Amino acid sequence: MKLPGRRVSGARPSLVLAVPALLAVAFLLVPLAGILARTQWSALGEHLTSPPVVEALKLSLLVSFSALGLSLLLGVPLAWLLARVDFPGKTLVRSLVLLPMVLPPTVGGVALLLGFGRRGLLGPWLESTFGIVLPFHTSGAILAATFVAMPFLVISLEGTLAGLKPAYEETASSLGASPARVFFTVTLPMVAPGVAAGAALSWARALGEFGATITFAGNLPGATQTLPLQVYLLLQDSPEAATSVSLLLLAIAMAVLIGLRGRWTGSTSRPRHTSRPEPAAATLTTAEPPVVLDKGRPWPMHAEVTGFNRLTLDAEPGTTIAVVGENGAGKTTLLRALLGLTPRAHAELRLGDLDVTALPPHKRHVAWVPQAGALFPHLSALANTAYGLRAHGTPKARARQEAQHWLERLGVGHLAHRKPHQLSGGQAQRVALARALAARPRLLLLDEPLAALDQTTRAHVRHTLRRHLAGFGGVCLIVTHDPVEAVSLADRVLVLDGGRALQDAAPAEVTRHPRSAWVARMLGRNAWPCTATRDGLRLDGGGTLIAADPLPAGASALAIITPESVSLHTERPTGSPRNVWPATVREITVVGSRLRVLLTSGQIPDLVAEITPQAAADLALGDGSEVFASLKATEVTLVEL
Repeated sequence: MKLPGRRVSGARPSLVLAVPALLAVAFLLVPLAGILARTQWSALGEHLTSPPVVEALKLSLLVSFSALGLSLLLGVPLAWLLARVDFPGKTLVRSLVLLPMVLPPTVGGVALLLGFGRRGLLGPWLESTFGIVLPFHTSGAILAATFVAMPFLVISLEGTLAGLKPAYEETASSLGASPARVFFTVTLPMVAPGVAAGAALSWARALGEFGATITFAGNLPGATQTLPLQVYLLLQDSPEAATSVSLLLLAIAMAVLIGLRGRWTGSTSRPRHTSRPEPAAATLTTAEPPVVLDKGRPWPMHAEVTGFNRLTLDAEPGTTIAVVGENGAGKTTLLRALLGLTPRAHAELRLGDLDVTALPPHKRHVAWVPQAGALFPHLSALANTAYGLRAHGTPKARARQEAQHWLERLGVGHLAHRKPHQLSGGQAQRVALARALAARPRLLLLDEPLAALDQTTRAHVRHTLRRHLAGFGGVCLIVTHDPVEAVSLADRVLVLDGGRALQDAAPAEVTRHPRSAWVARMLGRNAWPCTATRDGLRLDGGGTLIAADPLPAGASALAIITPESVSLHTERPTGSPRNVWPATVREITVVGSRLRVLLTSGQIPDLVAEITPQAAADLALGDGSEVFASLKATEVTLVEL
């Protein structure tokens, strides 16, 4: 009989795994316990303060910290290269980095001797040209320690860099920061925990290096005799002293590992973003005039995009274009092509009379706000906003003053001292917009900037954005899935499908005559692709449809049907409706003060009707209800494709 709450299955495998696991722990613990048991605690101070040990300790600290410096100088760029750049032979380079970790230390010492020794590959040249002799010299011990220790830094940091979202660096580049500035002001601060973890491991490994050092640099007191080598000598003459020094090295190693707490895997923790409701006080008043971003020349845009996206874009200064389309249509790819950040598409881009096609992203004056905002987590809201100004050479005091001005304009000036994780979603998005606008861009790219916000906050930020775009002297492209944003913010709506421009027109025209089924559905309409026949319209999904305005036979079209024009009945209606279909209610949802009813039928594609709650009550509608749907021929709008 099985008792409730007891785990019967799996008990035996757990025991099978637990026994060898405990044996493994014991295997690792016994040697350490041996050191603790054999240490002469009363003589510990005497052993550790003897002149040979003190001298070896000083030399070990000199060698290990020097090796750490070399590892940071050479290993950080190497880790970045391995994490961020694809190049031929990358696998081989990574193997070379890992090699000292699996190579026997004495073999590593022999390799160093044959490479840098007096008869090695580079040794004679170093001696004849610079007078440098590495073997049997402190510099040789440093080189040996660096050889075995640097891989720990590189591998740890590579994992951290690989986990860092490129959006932060790409955004910094779009704000005008050069690659070197991006690395030192964004990348390096954000991976600082990974650097610290790798550096600690690298230093600890350099401090304990023995085999490569004694093989390549020798064992000379005061020159190359580090603390591990001193332990080796003490074992022959004074085992008790060797145990005391071993205890010291063991304590240092354990302190490093405990201090890291697993951070060498690259999984550094960052403060989580805590979304809070947008304060009502942050809402801007409509009385404020639009902000003029650049009092200088206007910047019209001309772009010829090839590759995955194939289209031509022309826009006058002050134009806002909403870019819409289903997932995979190429919206974000288009923005990244204009930034010069993707190989999938190439943009011949002209802003005003300046051709910026050949310029790197940081010289294009094209500001980008990615979907999540990508605020630099290590900088305050004020420093984030001033980043683009500083990248363009604006003095620090003036940049901070202008940044504060922009934060005030966007209603978040009182939050200038806060870090991104201390901001709500709406506040963070306003800071991201302020940062992009403060950089004085000639082209502004917004990739779903309001997608992550709740409805109330989205309305506030949309109002703010509309005001500021009214004073923009360049062109703005905003990717959105929200029809309200497209209609309220944009002068034109660009509909993409498979990287091509399916429609580019004013919002009112796209709303009246959408040329994409996806756009029609985004606008809340039913959209059925169809082909004209003599008897009506043959639907691509099966069934027929009668429209008041016939098309020539064989013409392809998109039939647009508003949900409000669909009527529901419990019995088959008679009279004027020319389109009547039996249907089943599959889902009822509330939209404002009305109900949306999803209908399925074997005669037509899925159909959405919109009715009042009273009508639903009169019809006794519920999931699974059988009804008749009717539609007048005059309510069908045809868009010829």
